[in-house]
Amino acid sequence: MNPSSTLSIVIPAYNEAATIHRILDRVRAVELIGGLEKELLIINDCSTDDTEGAVQRYTSQHPELNIRYHRHPVNLGKGAALHSGIRLATGEYLIIQDADLEYDPQEYNELLQPILDGFADVVYGSRFQGSKPHRILFFWHTIGNKFLTTLSNAFNNLNLTDMETCYKLFRTRQLQSLHLVEQRFGFEPEVTAKISRIPGIRIYEVGISYYGRTYKEGKKIGWRDGFRAIYCILKYGG
Repeated sequence: MNPSSTLSIVIPAYNEAATIHRILDRVRAVELIGGLEKELLIINDCSTDDTEGAVQRYTSQHPELNIRYHRHPVNLGKGAALHSGIRLATGEYLIIQDADLEYDPQEYNELLQPILDGFADVVYGSRFQGSKPHRILFFWHTIGNKFLTTLSNAFNNLNLTDMETCYKLFRTRQLQSLHLVEQRFGFEPEVTAKISRIPGIRIYEVGISYYGRTYKEGKKIGWRDGFRAIYCILKYGG
């Protein structure tokens, strides 16, 4: 497959057996602009449920999809799963897609547009701008996200509105050129700090919708990850 015509979609998965087929259906339904093809990289971070079986069944039912599956032998964290997906990606462009249902793959094209138009190298999808639907959830999570984004902006001289967003679209070679080490949710501030230091990098942001989950519905990030994010901003920023 010609790498210049491919979007690599990295999907970290941990105990997502109940929903992963639904997000794969949504990714499959997307018609990408610019004639781009899709490469799906599913990284199973040593799930304890039947995530592996769910992926294998889906792959056998949809042989037309370019699905590449990789399983960690031990649980390493979301950041480590992303590292594996980034390393294995072959497309010219790469986007991160959580295996839950919080983000809408139909919005890939809105993130791709600034890159394909020649304006951007990196595009973040912001949950805090635009008129798209957003589920109303946790007050302190919102305050925490905005605090972390502001702190990251101060250290990296950016003006993002949502540094912690899942939807980040990159030129794959630029992302692969970074030495990324954070194995859990510290990935977000680390990659933001390091990508912002590539000379001449052009970072854009577009508004996206957000269908957030509660902890009962499977949300995994907690307050300890917030403290780790602060540490990573201080460590990698500046």
